[in-house]
Amino acid sequence: MFQLAHFSDPHIAPLPEVRPWQLANKRFLGWLSWKRRRQRVHRREILDALAADLQAQAPDHVVVTGDITNIALPEEFRQAGDWLGALGAADWISVVPGNHDAYVALPWSQGLGTWAAYMSGDDQPAGPAAVARDTDAGRGAFPFLRRRGPLAIVGLSTALPTPPGSAAGALGAGQLDRLAASLEALGREGRFRCVLLHHPPQDNGISWRKRLIDAEGFRAVLREAGAELVLHGHDHAFNDARLAGPRGPVPVFGVPSASASLGHRRPGAHYQIYGIERAAAAWRIRVLTRGLKPDGAGFFEAATRSVEVPA
Repeated sequence: MFQLAHFSDPHIAPLPEVRPWQLANKRFLGWLSWKRRRQRVHRREILDALAADLQAQAPDHVVVTGDITNIALPEEFRQAGDWLGALGAADWISVVPGNHDAYVALPWSQGLGTWAAYMSGDDQPAGPAAVARDTDAGRGAFPFLRRRGPLAIVGLSTALPTPPGSAAGALGAGQLDRLAASLEALGREGRFRCVLLHHPPQDNGISWRKRLIDAEGFRAVLREAGAELVLHGHDHAFNDARLAGPRGPVPVFGVPSASASLGHRRPGAHYQIYGIERAAAAWRIRVLTRGLKPDGAGFFEAATRSVEVPA
């Protein structure tokens, strides 16, 4: 059984020192939100406890579905790069960016380039060439593809700078075309196709300002090409949905923030481990949820269930 761990939205704390000129844009609203509320929600000690629990569980691979930073300061990317490096090697961890990681536009070397090794495919370079700019909102490197055991991990980017007040995301026509071709080819290989993106692709009542703009385009690709599992973050809550695929429903899972403390509007920190194995004409997925203990001291097994999808 292949063990795939999934956490999201770590929003790594503390926020580095902010220079006044760095707030002369959308960052000011994010900084204000952090000072007023979010710094009490997203706690570094909780994230570090999750990391320790994850190491103890020793999954075969780890995926992180975005929002590693808070307001996309260059120092946040360096801080997050150090945290990822301490968590594990880039061939053990796959990352896709979230809207907070694209809060404002940054040069590659100051922003997402810091994590290039964690979001490059097996056959892609991990430097600036990994995000060759094209007319499709700079998403030339996505989707990336990593083969791990029976899995094909397909990483997408929904992250793009948006106006103040918006936390929306988009994939773009070029990325959707590449996704369709990749999923079709992987389906012919008989791989278990796991798709990663930050924004929820299902219609789960998420607000207009936080939506995936071309979610229907993603769902159309899935209906035609298929996949076995879709993982996302973004709304800091559990999601367990199904999207139509050519051979049956495709499971879609979202998880709360990996650093969230208890006693707020959203759930406290959780992550999930998906035990994946082939069973005759189906794939069986055992979903193990691990959550922050009520006293905040470590994590425990909160729930477990099983799902099957056609092979």
